[in-house]
Amino acid sequence: MSQTYLTTEELAKRIKYDARTIRNQLKDSVLLEGVHYFRPFGGRKILYVWEKIEADMFRAPAINTQYIALQ
Repeated sequence: MSQTYLTTEELAKRIKYDARTIRNQLKDSVLLEGVHYFRPFGGRKILYVWEKIEADMFRAPAINTQYIALQ
């Protein structure tokens, strides 16, 4: 199975977020090391796995739909 590896800047273009927001707010809170990104050869460079991120973006609801249905 082939996967698409993206740099922070490439990911920012795909999800329409600023690269700084990804680094400072999403990384390690929403995007987890070993799941959504990794550091090849133990280095400083970070590569994001697009397929994992895309799957999680569609899995997590943006709002609580059960709460809205009860009103």
